[in-house]
Amino acid sequence: MNAPAPGFTLGPNSYGKSGIRLVHVDRASARHAIRDLTVHTALAGDLDATHYSGDNTGVLPTDTQKNTVYAFARDGVGAIEAFAERLARHFVETVPAVAHARVRIEEHPWTRIGDHSFARGEGGELRTAEVRFDGAASVTAGVRDLLLLNTTDSEFSGFLVDGYTTLPETDDRILATAVTAAWDYAAAPADPDEAFRAARAALLDAFAGTYSLSLQQTLYAVGERILKTVPEAREVRLSLPNRHHYLLDLGPLGRDNPGVVFQAGDLPYGLIEGTVRREAP
Repeated sequence: MNAPAPGFTLGPNSYGKSGIRLVHVDRASARHAIRDLTVHTALAGDLDATHYSGDNTGVLPTDTQKNTVYAFARDGVGAIEAFAERLARHFVETVPAVAHARVRIEEHPWTRIGDHSFARGEGGELRTAEVRFDGAASVTAGVRDLLLLNTTDSEFSGFLVDGYTTLPETDDRILATAVTAAWDYAAAPADPDEAFRAARAALLDAFAGTYSLSLQQTLYAVGERILKTVPEAREVRLSLPNRHHYLLDLGPLGRDNPGVVFQAGDLPYGLIEGTVRREAP
């Protein structure tokens, strides 16, 4: 079959390699540097034939995409935004059937404890980047699972109450979250690593420095601070799950609890999401 059956057609589609694990060690000096990445590729374009008839003439195998990632890493990684763009540009410019490429990268941080020794806990914060290329590049940077907590300077009161409301108001609570943030660049920064460090520092400063009356207020403060700090950024998307901490009633145990003993909640949790944009001039 070389064409779809009457009444049917192919919609948006892509294919690629997901979860490419890459570790690069820079041995240029006795003080080694390590980069630990997970790379995902997705290609799209004139790929109707492989869907309709199994004609794979225009298909670059996903295994080849994986090998390309490793081959490009031989020359160094650099800023993950730049590495993602190198890959995306390569796929579009060298594969005739491919008109659009998307490369996502997550970087797993290692903490240096010696010239060639490093430590990393399980899970935790990831630096992220995504590049889309279709003749022009669009670049997004960000973080995922950045755990933040304020032990005070957070309230939640004055909310709507109906017949199903049992949540008490509070004028002092623990505010904890695992931030996922992504900011789009209107223009690529001259130094993506420095732009990332500045954005992350702005995020931390806004979280720590905002007296929070709601997690929504904190979300907006974080997005606004990133945009003020990084002039190349045009939009910040944020996802802040509320990692609830419940003050325990120790009265049945013959103890008071002046805000020192809490139970960390799991499921369900509140999820606050939003976008902060720079206004057009």
